[in-house]
Amino acid sequence: MQTEYNFKYGKKIVYFSFDSDLVTKILTLKSHPPLTDPTAAILEAIRNPIDSKPLYDLVNKGETVAFLVNDSTRVANSHVFMPILLDELNAAGIPDKDMFVVFALGTHHDMTKEEMIEQAGQAVADRVLMYNSTAKDASQFVKVGTTSYGNEVYFNKRVVEADHIICTGSIVHHFFAGYGGGRKALFPGVATYETIRRNHSLMLEPGSQLGQLDGNPVYEDQIEGTEMCRPTFLLNVVLNEKKEFLKIFAGDYITAHKQGCKFVESIYGTELSEEADLVIASCGGYPKDINVYQMQKTMDNAVLAVKEGGVIIILGECIEGTGSDMYENWMRQYKTPEAIEEKVRKEFVIGGHKAYAVTRLMKKAQFILLSALDEELSRTLLFTPVKTMEEALSLAYAKLGPKPRPILMPQGSLTVPVIK
Repeated sequence: MQTEYNFKYGKKIVYFSFDSDLVTKILTLKSHPPLTDPTAAILEAIRNPIDSKPLYDLVNKGETVAFLVNDSTRVANSHVFMPILLDELNAAGIPDKDMFVVFALGTHHDMTKEEMIEQAGQAVADRVLMYNSTAKDASQFVKVGTTSYGNEVYFNKRVVEADHIICTGSIVHHFFAGYGGGRKALFPGVATYETIRRNHSLMLEPGSQLGQLDGNPVYEDQIEGTEMCRPTFLLNVVLNEKKEFLKIFAGDYITAHKQGCKFVESIYGTELSEEADLVIASCGGYPKDINVYQMQKTMDNAVLAVKEGGVIIILGECIEGTGSDMYENWMRQYKTPEAIEEKVRKEFVIGGHKAYAVTRLMKKAQFILLSALDEELSRTLLFTPVKTMEEALSLAYAKLGPKPRPILMPQGSLTVPVIK
């Protein structure tokens, strides 16, 4: 029976029809009610934290506090919890003048004042100073040590010199660091470019994969570096696709984060009995499909659900293009997954690593891409470009036969297939 499905695409909806009797599974987030009172949940978490004293009891009058806050590329609803954290520390005797925010940019661009206000909220901007951590400005950083992986760790001076560091953020799966959140606010969040580059180069090593922390060299290097400047406290949130709070985790930056990761796995992890010949995946619309850089999260998830030699149809508008000039340049210059892997192993470059991250997936399956990208650019990136879902399905049928049994992923950037 032909059934009409609708998937998000940019700020629009794309409709397509498929025989519902052939659909193997539709992967969606597990149902979990959002918090009815986030403020109460945040206060409960910071006053009854995991493996830590309450935040109130960790600070003393006269001490300074650095808050590490997500930049615009990651949603954490910082504007909701930051005023609560400031108020709690005020009550503990820390005035606003002794607290400040540093945005955990990693290698991303500096935020404008307007972007800072949008992330942290006007109420926070009116109370405390806010700074960018600019990875390529050496004057902002100081060395704190060297990890067992040979990585010389430089962190932002303002952060290192504070009496207390509070890491904030959201927990999601990460394609080579296991999970976001936790230590990532500090490392790579406020590390220098070379420290980040050396850490990210460990993605080429075994164990550096989505959903894995134990035995993951990227994570282990980050933890070693973070321990050299150990955060006092962590507040991490888990959100649903509507950006509503599902749960709050606070306390020790390692153990509270790991509990959060288990919860994320229980909500975002979607069990499958077997892979499918065809996967049809939407990133979930804007801004998850704003560029190829963001779309890669969906590609990483979708490839877990497809058989070797299968087809993945991705709905990703990419209205802002690739998201990285370096990624584009590498694709134009090296052209094949094999050549890109050879290059990145010889010379690991941020941006170039994205070319490797994307093209390694293409060894397993053909990626048919419905997007706003120029067709020539799309082909340069090794996608098969299409303008309509009808065209995409026609190409899939030509390769797989008239009745492939697909897995559908309408929330592809969030749902992580797990073969059981």
